[in-house]
Amino acid sequence: MHAVLYDGRRFRTLNVIDKANREALAIQVAQSLPASMLIRTMDRLVDWYGVPQSIRMDNGPEMTSHDFVEWAWRRGITLNYIEPGEPNQNAHIERFNRTFRTEVLDAWLFNSIEQVQAIADDWLTQYNDYRPHDALGGVPPRQFMPRLTTTAADSGNRLST
Repeated sequence: MHAVLYDGRRFRTLNVIDKANREALAIQVAQSLPASMLIRTMDRLVDWYGVPQSIRMDNGPEMTSHDFVEWAWRRGITLNYIEPGEPNQNAHIERFNRTFRTEVLDAWLFNSIEQVQAIADDWLTQYNDYRPHDALGGVPPRQFMPRLTTTAADSGNRLST
C-alpha cells in the first residue's frame, strides 16, 4: 500500500495476514520495500509461525524478484500470484488493506515513518486481540485461532500479502 506523510514524502506498507483466521501477522512501514526487506519480514514470520504452505500476493517487483522467489523455493513455499488487475483474487488482504487505510492511514497525519510504524503496531494489537470479525463468528482472530479444527488448520497455513 502507498500513503503520504504530512510533509509529502511517500511511504509503503507491507501487510501480511493469515488467510485461515484473518490474523494480521505483520505491517512493515518503509519509504520503499525492496526484496531484501520483504525477505527479512518473511524470515521473522517463519521464525514465529512456521513455514506457510503458500503465499498469495500481487505482482509487485519485490514479490517477483529473483531473491524472493529463491527464498520461497528454498523453503518449499508455493508462491501464488494474482492476475494483474484482479485484486478480488486476493480478497482477504484487500479487505484488510481497506480497513487499515480507513482506520489508520486516512485517520492520521503522520510526521515520520517511525510514527506510522508505532501507530500501525498498536492498531495491529487491537485488530488481532479485540476487533470482532463477522467471518470468524464475531470473535477476534486470536480468539478464533484456538477454535480451528484440524481440517481448518490443514487448509490454512496460507499467507496473503
